[in-house]
Amino acid sequence: MRAALLDTHAFLWFLFDDPRLSDRAAELIEEPEPQNLLSAVSLWEIAIKHQLGKLTLGMPYEFFVERYVRGAAIEVIGVDLPHLLAYESLPLQHRDPFDRMLVAQAVTLGVSLITADAAFEAYEIDTVW
Repeated sequence: MRAALLDTHAFLWFLFDDPRLSDRAAELIEEPEPQNLLSAVSLWEIAIKHQLGKLTLGMPYEFFVERYVRGAAIEVIGVDLPHLLAYESLPLQHRDPFDRMLVAQAVTLGVSLITADAAFEAYEIDTVW
């Protein structure tokens, strides 16, 4: 399998050993190859939810990023112009802007998306769960 982009929940469930993470997703995330990708959009979503009190990290956000992102074998990808162009051209089958950007990035980069969200099936991307 080529590189895979992690949906925000897949990343968090993996980190916190959440039983909702499928065995297949956990195995793929644990493998050193292919490269796992995490969108800066997911980190932004985590920051917002943490700030609003909708997500408990058990530590300040800065420590979370230092511990689980900077030291991890996950490549953080930014939002680039091709991603924005792909985002704008997506049909409005999913209204969540964070999820739509993940779709745009998966399409642009030609990678699979590790997600439990069935709403992604409306798009022409490879999902893994």
